[in-house]
Amino acid sequence: MLWTIAVVLIVLWLLGFVGFHVLGGFIHLLLILAIIVILIRIIQGRRVL
Repeated sequence: MLWTIAVVLIVLWLLGFVGFHVLGGFIHLLLILAIIVILIRIIQGRRVL
């Protein structure tokens, strides 16, 4: 589930980075948030998948 969300955010971020400059910043923030959540779960010792 978390990996699916991360992949969707990466795809949306790439679309925003390439074509939509206004949404690119928002998608970039969502991507950073997803990475932070994954890192917190890894540090806490929980399974990511």
